[in-house]
Amino acid sequence: MNKITKDTTLAEIMVEESAKGVLAKHKVPCLTCPMAQFEIQNLTIGDVCKIYGIDLEKLLADLNA
Repeated sequence: MNKITKDTTLAEIMVEESAKGVLAKHKVPCLTCPMAQFEIQNLTIGDVCKIYGIDLEKLLADLNA
């Protein structure tokens, strides 16, 4: 996978199995949200972090590690 940025969509991130664990570690609620399944193609990780107050820089560092 290419480097994940704030503009990467959740759909792109969810392709990687290991990314799901990182998202769960950072308490990204979209993994279990039924509505997110409808928006996953357009939801960027930057938007999710902004909405839920998640530290974007830490999450990106973990996802790209």
